[in-house]
Amino acid sequence: MQQQPMQQSQQPLHQPPQAISVKDQLYLSDMLNWNLNAAKKCAFFAKQCSDTEIKQELDKTARMHEKHYQRLLTHFQSHSPLNQTTSN
Repeated sequence: MQQQPMQQSQQPLHQPPQAISVKDQLYLSDMLNWNLNAAKKCAFFAKQCSDTEIKQELDKTARMHEKHYQRLLTHFQSHSPLNQTTSN
């Protein structure tokens, strides 16, 4: 028995929704943790490393993950419901 391909009746999103789901929020939290953990590990191993070329790459990678962490955190905080003002 062959299955017919499903036709999509929904239009693609051109802008993200105003609210995010709990699942999306948990994923964003995981992303924060992954980047922070990677930044800490790279910084730790850079301090332990005696090869200057590898040390530089580890420092560079630590900064990259720190930058990603800060970018996500800033975005997360600016879109948090606690930071949004309501007018009553």
